[in-house]
Formats: sequence, C-alpha cells, structure tokens
Amino acid sequence: MTDTALVIGGTRFIGRHTVSDLLENGYEVAMLNRGNHENPFAADDRVTHVEGDRTNERDLRAAKLSAEPDIVIDCVAYHPDDVETAVDVFADVDGYVYVSSGSSYAAEEIPKREGETPLRPCSPEQATDESMETYGNRKAEGDRVVFDAAEDGVNATAVRPCIVYGPYDYTERLDYWIDRVLSHDRVVVPGDGQNLWHRAYVEDVASALRIAAERGDPGAAYNVGDRRALTLEETLETIAEAAGVDCEVVPASADALAAGGLEPDDFVLYREYPHLLDTCALADLGWESTPVDEAMARSVADHRDSERDGSEWDPGREAEERVLGVKETL
Repeated sequence: MTDTALVIGGTRFIGRHTVSDLLENGYEVAMLNRGNHENPFAADDRVTHVEGDRTNERDLRAAKLSAEPDIVIDCVAYHPDDVETAVDVFADVDGYVYVSSGSSYAAEEIPKREGETPLRPCSPEQATDESMETYGNRKAEGDRVVFDAAEDGVNATAVRPCIVYGPYDYTERLDYWIDRVLSHDRVVVPGDGQNLWHRAYVEDVASALRIAAERGDPGAAYNVGDRRALTLEETLETIAEAAGVDCEVVPASADALAAGGLEPDDFVLYREYPHLLDTCALADLGWESTPVDEAMARSVADHRDSERDGSEWDPGREAEERVLGVKETL
C-alpha cells in the first residue's frame, strides 16, 4: 500500500518542496492550510488539499481523519502550543516531524551540535509572542515539547534548518545578492567578506524532513545545512560563476561603510559571529546534501525566472557607490 503524508503548510517554500519530495518518493500527500496562497499541486491527483487552520485543534483532527497519514510534517508551528496540540493529535502516527530552527540555539559555538549546544529559554510571555525577537525562544520550546512527547511514546522528532534558500524563496534574502551580482560588476560586502552564516538548500531541507520522519529517532533533533558552508564572499563568487557573469567582490570595513552612512548589519545574510551547524547526525540517517554549486545554479535560474529582486533588503546603491568611491581613493 502507498504511504500517506500530511504536510501542515505545503504551498509556499519549504512546504512546497516537501510535498514535491514526498511525491518523488512514492507518497500520497494531503496538505492542511488555510488556502490563502495558490496551490501549486491543484492539478495533481496524488495531492489532497484540506482547508483548515493549524492553530485550531478541530481542524487538525479533521485533517487526520481525512488523510489517515502515516507521517506528518509540520512546517508552520510557530508557538509551543501549536506543537503541544500536534503531538497529541498525531500521537499514534509513524512519524511526526516539527520544523524547528537553528535559531533555537542559545550559545555561540562553532559548530552548534544537537544535544550539546544549549537551547534558548522561553518564558510564558515569549511563548505567546508574535515578534521575531522571540522566534528562537519559541522554536526552542517547541523542541522541548517534542522531547517530552517522545518520552511519552510519541514518534516525534525535530529538524533544525539554518537560513533556507532556493527556488520560490519568498523571503528574498539570497535574491538580494543574486540581483546585485547580476546587476553590477562591483558589489560591496561588509567586513572582510569572510563572515559565515550557514545556509541550507531548500530541497535538502525537504528530504531531511522526510528522512527524519522515516528513520529518525523519537526525541531526536537534526540540524540541516549545506555540507559545505560558504562565506559571504564565496557566496557571491559562486553566484557569479553560476550566472556566467564577472563580478568583483569589494569588502568594506565598518569605517569604509560609514562613508556611505551604512553599517555591516544593513546587509542581509551578514552575521558578525559565525553560525555553523553540525549536520553529521542527519547524514548518519542517509541524508545527502546537494553540492553548493549545483544548488546555487538552480537558485540563480529560478531567480531569473521570477520577479523577486530582494529590494526590501537593499541598503541603497547610491550609498554603496559612495563606499566604492572611498575604497578607490585608499
């Protein structure tokens, strides 16, 4: 018999790629979401859409009755209560996977390791907050809910992606840098260009979620990220190579950036302290990472076919030009 998966979410980015991965691996798929976004699988009879709100327990139970899932992948649990409800509703499935985050980690360690690097605390006030300031706290508390559920016999695991990129990325964080490389022959990067913020190609995140559901240990958490992490300078060089264009990467110190009224943190995907996740536990389950040059080539091709430009992250090209002018005089 064909296995059935329920994806909570499923139409935009990680969820969309997760549905595709499940289909490629022989699953029938049901998606639970509110129907606020276009369904890319509307014409695929292997995919069933169940309309509902994941924060509503009755809707979760209705989706379970409708889909009778073997595994559940929860892409849109943003509060600990969401996870509490889900591990109760899906307590008897073969595998429940909570999409957590590398932001769950509290300590700045290189690399961050599951079961070793401490997680963020979460106060009752943080648990119900909606702001990005508490995102990591809420995700960490969701991890602890999964751990407790596993102790009670639920086949629940957590997967912690770092920054996710690739086709259909509505955050447009990497799109900003792709657009810069495609549009200009000189691109400013903050600092010395060697800062490192680990990223995960979205198709690899999707396969990680499925593999964790199929093979993961209950109560375990699995980091997911590119097996080769790129510095920001290497990222731009890889984009340029994938795009077949020439681009000079121009590192700029804080003093040089100040000439344009800019600061290092004005640039998306910049992080002063390196953020790197150990992905060995996931690899031990048989998960494989797409080579970064291949992942970037797919991302660049998708960018060119889309209308995304990352403009919401733009610190201002005129300001960058002033920085470039200062650099030329030094």
